[in-house]
Order: sequence, then structure tokens, then C-alpha cells
Amino acid sequence: MSQEKKQEKNPPNEKMESIIALCKRRGFVYQGSEIYGGLAGTWDYGPLGVTLKRNIEGLWWKMFVDDREDMYGVDAAILMNPNAWVASGHVGGFSDPLVECAKCKKRFRADHLSDKAKCPECGGLLGEERQFNMMFKTNIGATEDAGSVTYLRPETAGGMFVNYKNVVDSFHPKLPFGLAQIGKAFRNEIAPRDFIFRVRELEQMEIEYFVRPDTWEVHFELWRKSMWDFIEALGIDKDHVHELEVADGDRAHYSKRTIDFEYDYPFGRKELYGLAYRTDFDLKSHQGGSKQNLEYFDEETKEKFLPHVIEPSLGVGRTMLAVLNDAYTEDEMGGEKRVYLKLNHRIAPVQAAVFPLLKNKPELVAKAREVYASLKEEIGRVSFDDNGNIGKRYRRQDEIGTPWCITIDFDTLGEKPELLDTVTLRNRDTGAQERVAVRELVARIR
Repeated sequence: MSQEKKQEKNPPNEKMESIIALCKRRGFVYQGSEIYGGLAGTWDYGPLGVTLKRNIEGLWWKMFVDDREDMYGVDAAILMNPNAWVASGHVGGFSDPLVECAKCKKRFRADHLSDKAKCPECGGLLGEERQFNMMFKTNIGATEDAGSVTYLRPETAGGMFVNYKNVVDSFHPKLPFGLAQIGKAFRNEIAPRDFIFRVRELEQMEIEYFVRPDTWEVHFELWRKSMWDFIEALGIDKDHVHELEVADGDRAHYSKRTIDFEYDYPFGRKELYGLAYRTDFDLKSHQGGSKQNLEYFDEETKEKFLPHVIEPSLGVGRTMLAVLNDAYTEDEMGGEKRVYLKLNHRIAPVQAAVFPLLKNKPELVAKAREVYASLKEEIGRVSFDDNGNIGKRYRRQDEIGTPWCITIDFDTLGEKPELLDTVTLRNRDTGAQERVAVRELVARIR
């Protein structure tokens, strides 16, 4: 069944509901604090969700950090000296337009409403638009006063900019070079929505790439290509991703050029990633705020200057939602409807599942356990499943995106001598099965 036909059969809102239901049923994502009625804008990642998320992060880190010679990883603290957020402009300008309904008292982001006069919930009148700072405030220490106020970071970039000088002093990197970080950020969203797309606690994969001012355009294009390479490596259909050149009035205060990578989510085309040219705004701001000299000294040219910055910013949750949406597939197999996740093998939570044909036959279970242990040592993401009949096990593994299922049967034990030490290897996408020697499994799966 083609993708177009699947989408006609499964309208966008219905598909979203199907993905959310699968995520809960199979342990990818749960509502935060669900047993207490939940908390809007918070989601908990279950066992399979954690693995998928870490695999996405691991692929990003490999491509953008480990495989390069010009990158330095950091893990900055979530809490920072509040003066850092004053200098960066977040205390004064990190805000969204807010309106409140006079009748039901619900609040909405004004820029998300088609009718800014009428409440979309109850039809009441909306009040005047005002700016709402999205940073979460907290207090440090035993007393709560103006001197103890700080903030949960609204982005991971700030921690990298304040550590720029530390890395330069420790490693003396040559330009261009970058700092990379994966970490939590917190935004007091007025109206969190669309599952894990817009949340109050999120995770970012960000890079601040420092360049000579006259070379920014070259590096901007190189990072643009790298982001497309990452999209392809995830297994996301490139036809579902679109570039948007952000206009002057819509860019963040620090950006001179921004490209948004937008994805066709079930609820519409929305931002997936961002690529921004931040100029020297951040280093100049922190140099002024901290009174520390943040200039870079070029030993070859003997110049001192503030580097400019290219920032590829990628959200983990939005990536995961795009991956799940692209992978979610419905077809028919054996005369029955089948739902499966067509996940790229590099990020699938489970790469292979091992089954004994019958769980009440000790000799089959023992051999299956032997094959499972061997594969787990070599590959890692392997599961053992003996619950229910083979058909149900296949369906269960299909739903979580396992590319390969391996069945140990009596032929494996030598009932047919020519098939001794072979197993049935089943392909998730096609359902095709073949006999493969146990000794060849690792190579085949890899």
C-alpha cells in the first residue's frame, strides 16, 4: 500500500491518535504524572522511548562530534548565574504574545489564533495581548528574595557560550571549531500541545560553531548540508522536510540569517530544526556582561577578534515525533491488518528478537537462549520473546519496529540434518522468511 493511500485511509488527526496510542501501549511515551491526572506539557519516556531517544542522540553525536576533528563536547549546568540570562537578552526578551479569555480564563498564544477577539474554547471575548516571559523562575539558597532568583535554562546554547573561554584556554583550538551539547531546556509554554512537539520540558541537540566573520556563509552552507545528511541518516523521507528562509521581522533577536527545517507532521507543517547565523551577538553580550575578554587570538595572523557563530539547533522530541510519523505504517499481511514501525535499523530500539518456536520445549528454549546471548554480546539491542504464538510475537515486534525476528525450531536442533544450526530469519517490512546459519546472523543483522 502506498504512503499516499495509507494517509488517505488514516486522516492526520486519526494518525496522530494512532501514534499516541501505540506509544503508550508499547512503552515509548507516557503522559507525565498520569496517575494523578497528568501535567500539561510533560511526557515521560518509557523503556522503548528511552532507547529510541538515546539512539537518535547517539547518531547525532557520532555524525556531528565523534566523526569530526573540530568539535568539543560539553555538558553545562541547567542552573546558571542569572546575569548570564540578562546579558543574553532572555530576561528582557524571551517572551510570547499572551491573551486571556474574560469568560473561561484560559490563556492562549495570540500568534497561534486565527481570531484574536474570540476564545477558541468557549467563544468568550479575549483580552488585550501582552508579552509573557517563558523562562521558569526558581530560587537558590535558604531564602527567597530578589537576590536568590535564577532560572531554569530556556536553551542549551547559553551554557556553551559561557564555556567558550574555558575550552579555548584548555585546548587552544584553531578556528573554525564547535561546541556540542545534548541537554534539557525548560520553557513555560502558554499552550503546550501536539503530543511531544510543544512541551515545557524538552531536550536539545545543539552546536555553537565558531568561525572567522568573513567565512560565515561558507560554514552556514556546510552545516545546512550536514543537517540534511542527518535527516537522511534517521530514515526520514526528505520529501516531508522543507526549508523556510525566516524573514527579518520573524527571526530571533540574535540572528542575522535563519533557515527553519519544517516537517509535515499530522497536525501540519511545523518547525523541526533551525540553522541560525548568530553573528558575534552572544560573545559580545557576555563579554560586556561578565567584563571578561572573550576575544580569540589567531596565532597565525596575530589578530584578535570575536568569532561569529553558526548554530544548528535540533530538538530531540520533535525528531522522535517525525521519526515515528514517518515510520508508522499500516498494511495487510496474512489477511489481517498490520501496524508496524518502519524504523531505520540504526535507531530502532530493538534490532533483533529471538524466539523459541515453543516455550514448553526445554531444548528449544536452551538453544534460543544461546543464540540470544551470543547476539546480545555482539549487537546489544536484542530481545528474547516467548510469550504467545509466533504470529502474535511477530505483530508485537512489528509494532515496536524490530527489523529482524529469529525463530529457533526443531530444524535448528537437527531434525533435518541439512538445516542443523540454522534459524528462520524474518524481515519486518516484507514478512519474507529465510533460513540462515547461526554463525552468519551477526553479519546479516549488521
